[in-house]
Amino acid sequence: MAEGLARNILDPSWHVASAGIEAHGLNPLAVQVMAEIGIDISQQTSTVIDLGYLRQCDLVVTLCGDARDRCPVTPATVKRIHWPLADPAQATGSVAERLLIFRQVRDEIARHIKEI
Repeated sequence: MAEGLARNILDPSWHVASAGIEAHGLNPLAVQVMAEIGIDISQQTSTVIDLGYLRQCDLVVTLCGDARDRCPVTPATVKRIHWPLADPAQATGSVAERLLIFRQVRDEIARHIKEI
């Protein structure tokens, strides 16, 4: 969701990509709540982070839980921000309740991106 929102909110001169310490597929609920606001993330992919990847970055934003601690050490030239958001993929309950969590996290991410 963060990549889709960043591509939509930030100036087109920004190169935005998703990456993580493990590769994960797209969560269908994330795809659904992004489609609700007119953003198609159904074809997005995520790269596995390594030091070479991080050296190409100007800014790294970590999201959710222990991502900040599990992310490899970033070079000193790379700015790093952590947004301690709930991981919506861990939400429990009915589909409607889980969608509510995904929407809340989506909106929180958008607020953070607008502050960059």
